[in-house]
Amino acid sequence: MKLILLTDIPKLGKSGDIVEAKDGYARNFLIPQKIALPATPQSIKLTRQKKEREIEKEKAEKEKIGKLAEKISKISCTISAHAGDEDKLFGEITNKNIAKSLADKGIEIDRKRIKVKEPIRKLGVYDVEIKLHPDIAANLRLCVVKDESSKKK
Repeated sequence: MKLILLTDIPKLGKSGDIVEAKDGYARNFLIPQKIALPATPQSIKLTRQKKEREIEKEKAEKEKIGKLAEKISKISCTISAHAGDEDKLFGEITNKNIAKSLADKGIEIDRKRIKVKEPIRKLGVYDVEIKLHPDIAANLRLCVVKDESSKKK
C-alpha cells in the first residue's frame, strides 16, 4: 500500500515521503495512529504543495539568518573584566557574558549557539564562532579588556 508519511519513521522514511508499506501495517498501525495517510492523487498534490511552502519558508529564514551573520561579523564586542597580574582574569569569560554583550548591541542570540574554542582566561582579542543555523556560522571579534575598577590607584 502506498502511503504518505506525516512523521519520520526509522527504516521507513521521513515526513512527506511517499513509501510502500505492507497493507496490514498501514491499516492497523500507521493510519490509525495518524502517522501516515493513504497516497491518493489529492493527498500527494497537497503534500507536494506543503513541501514547496516549507522550502520557500526555509529559504527566507536562511536569507534572514545570513543577514544576521553578516551583521555579527562586522561588529566587535568589548567585555571588561577584573584581571590580576600578567593579564590573567579572575574567572573566565563565558557564553553568557558574550550573549549579554551582544544583547547590549541589540542582537539577541541564545548563549547555547556561541562556541568558544578555548576558555577565555586572559585579556586580549578572540574570535568566537556563533552557530546561527546548521549551515550558517558567524565569527565575532571579542575584545577582553581590564576593568577600570581593578586598576591600581
